[in-house]
This record gives sequence, structure tokens and C-alpha cells, in this order.
Amino acid sequence: MSRKRHVIVGGGTAGLNAITTIREYDKGASDIVLVAEEWPYSRMVLPYYLGQSISESHVFTATAPRLAQLGVQFIRADRPVDPIFRALATQPQNDSPGPLGPDFVRRRASGLDTSNNLLKLDDGSSIEYDDLLIATGSSPTRPPIPGADGDAIYNQWTIDDSRGVLKDIKPGQDVAMIGAGFISFTILNAVLSHGVNLHIIEIMPQVLPRMIDNEGAEIVANLLRSRGVNIHTGVSVQSIEDDDGRKKLIMDGAADITVDLVIMGTGIRPNLGWLDASGLEIDQGIVVDNHLRSNVPNVYAAGDVAQGHELITGRKEVHAIEPTAMQHGRVVGANMTGKDISYEGSLLMNILDVQDLDVASFGSWNVPDAETSVMANPKNNTYRKLVWDGDKIIGGIILGPARGIWTTNDIGMLKGLVQSQVKLGPWKKYLQENLWDIKRPFVANHVTNTMLSVTTLDHPTVPAREISATGAGSGASDKDGEVVD
Repeated sequence: MSRKRHVIVGGGTAGLNAITTIREYDKGASDIVLVAEEWPYSRMVLPYYLGQSISESHVFTATAPRLAQLGVQFIRADRPVDPIFRALATQPQNDSPGPLGPDFVRRRASGLDTSNNLLKLDDGSSIEYDDLLIATGSSPTRPPIPGADGDAIYNQWTIDDSRGVLKDIKPGQDVAMIGAGFISFTILNAVLSHGVNLHIIEIMPQVLPRMIDNEGAEIVANLLRSRGVNIHTGVSVQSIEDDDGRKKLIMDGAADITVDLVIMGTGIRPNLGWLDASGLEIDQGIVVDNHLRSNVPNVYAAGDVAQGHELITGRKEVHAIEPTAMQHGRVVGANMTGKDISYEGSLLMNILDVQDLDVASFGSWNVPDAETSVMANPKNNTYRKLVWDGDKIIGGIILGPARGIWTTNDIGMLKGLVQSQVKLGPWKKYLQENLWDIKRPFVANHVTNTMLSVTTLDHPTVPAREISATGAGSGASDKDGEVVD
């Protein structure tokens, strides 16, 4: 009997979690082909690399020996091997099953023939699959600003972006960050750690407009102003001009700003253009069911490209966040091995550290005309907002000092209250009157026990380090190593 072939397109969080979950269940009984444009790495640790608190080697999530241990054939885009992995890719692995290292075919996905189960590659060849996961993530968007494609202007989305910023950034420079959303704020501490004079420019009237409300945003903005950060909201950049080796930002709604370096953080979009003729149902993302299958049953989608069930509203939405990508990958991996795992839905959540201020939001925190409970102490940079549906909390915001244990604990408990959708009964009135005391309603309603029984798969998590493809690559396969022209 031939071995099943799983093709994974995309080596980010969703793709790698799918691979490890497949191996967790099948112990190497199938073939896995990974098609990715670059070595797998974690986008979420790029801020730590940019801030130089970790080395570049710690950004990568899968070395050549690890992929070999998992029995993965790696078909990579037409780019040179990252130098940090060159030695690993050729080093013999005496104790590892499978190939000695990834197969650098240097190709990328360019199309999908779902009628014939073929993934098309950019050189005109194809790979046959039994099932396929699309986990190609997102790419940054740039507004049509004249001059935005010049030197010393970077997105902050890839490791190459971080390398470029690190090459150019110097203490004492003036730096402009265009966009004040979650992406920009993930790197804010790292940028400030280089001793620069930072300008944050946002077209909306507040910072973090899709993460927190205006009252919370004012606390964040005032904190940053007190740290010397220049906040420009409700304004836009009309063009970027060269000015004696620097960049002059021509502004609408504010005075022009001249800087040494520009970082763009103006949004992302799913990487779906290569699927135009695939026959997949695509809206904001690839529309998937509760098993993360597309309208083509043996094609799955996960992470930033998947438009699936949202936990609170039940609507189909794209949640381009790390926890959703991880959960998606695990569910898809299990279902690819023949399991029947339903996904309960993703919870929209964002958590940031902004200059030692914890900022977190969960669920449906911005529902017009909903019942809310709010307490604020701007002098102490603290703020709380709960959004109610009857006696259930469907969304919330917390701001508080990052060094305060109560802030960290309460963020976790608020997440549990929103995610569990527990009915608080008489504890609702208590919480409305004592918004600083989340612990008592949390404990009294046994939220910990409720959440402990919730697992993404049908069993508790197995550490990834304990998963391998024992016996991977052994046995005959009529598809082993075959690339179909």
C-alpha cells in the first residue's frame, strides 16, 4: 500500500504545528513535503532580535536536523541557503531517520490544480498530493505614498526587514514609524532601545485603533509622550522625499517631519494571489469549515489565510494572530491523519508590552450599544473595560503596569472568562462594583476547571521535542521523491 503524501505550503507557525501533529499521530507512516519561501522562523520573536536581546539563530524554528528528524522533504524557494544553516544542511545526522538534510529544490508554489491533486511550482513542474495545507501567511501592505519604496524605508514583517533596520539604525537618529497598530507596537520597545527619537504617525484619531478603545489609547499615548515619543494621530503622509541623505515626510494635518529612517506598519493581507484559478472559495481568506477544510475536501487552510469560525460571534473571520495559527495547524495536522477533530473557533486577542505597560484586549471589546463596565485611573496608567451579553463577558480590555503581578494574573483570568463564556449569575453585579477584583468571580465560577477540560486535540499537548518520525522514510512509496512534470 502506498504511503499517504501530505503537502504543507508555508513553514510558519501553522505549517510547523501541522507537521509535528501529523508525526505525533502517525509516527512517520506518511510522506510530508514542505514548500516554503524561506527557512522556517518565528515572526513573533523578530522584535527581540531587533532589540538585540536574542541572536539571529534563535529566530529560526526548524533546523535542517530537526526537519530531517521529522522526515520532511523541504522544497524551498529560489533563494540561497541562509548562511547560519549552511553547515547544518550538509552535516551528517547519524542518529536521525530520514534524509540527511532538506532537499533544496528551490521552488515556490505558483498555483493549485484541485481536480488532479497537483500543487504547481514556479518552474512549471507540479507535486502530487493526497491532501494539502495552505498556510502561506500574510504580507505587509503599503499605502500608495510617492517615495515609499526608497532607501532607508522598511516594512517590519520579515527577518530581512529586521536585518535592514539593524544595519541602518543608530543612536540619536530620528525615526518615523508610519502606522500605530499592533504590528508597529510589537517592535516599539525594540526601536526605542536603540536610543532614537521616535515619531509615530497614525491616520486614525488614536493609537492602536483596532486593539483598544479611545480611553485606553489615551493612556498609552500619554505614557509614550512622557517617554519622549512624538505621537501624531489623525494625520497622514502625502509623500516621502529625499533631503540631503535623509527622508522628508510631507504631511497632511501636521508639520513636515525629517527623519533618518522610516518603518512602515500599515497593515497586512493574506498571501492568496497564487490561488486565483484554484476553485477554492475565497472571501477575506480561504473559507473553511469547523475542521478547517476548504470547499475542496482534501485542501485545508490555516493561520492568516484561513477565514474560519470566531468563538464569540460565530461569524467566519480571519484572525492573523499567533495563537490561532498554532491551533489551526494542530487541528489540520490531526485531521490529515484521519482524526475527526472539530475546531471550536478562535478568540480574537492581542497582548502587548508598551514601555512596561501591559495592554491586552480579548473578544468583542468594541460592540456598539453593548452593556459595558469601565474603571480607569489614568494617573496610574490603569484601565479596565468589560463588555457584557447578559451575565457573560464577551470582550474586555486591561491596561496596567507590566511589573504588577495583579496585571499579569488578571489578564489571564479575563481571557479565561471570555473564552469559557461562563455565566456569572450574581457575580456579575459583584464584578461591576469591584472591577479590580477579577479573581473572586473567576474562582467562584470554576473557570480553571472549565478551561482545563478544553484541549485543541483529543488529548493534552505533547511537547514538540518528544515528537519525531520514527522509521520515517522506510518502506516503499510510489510517490517517494517524485516531482510530477
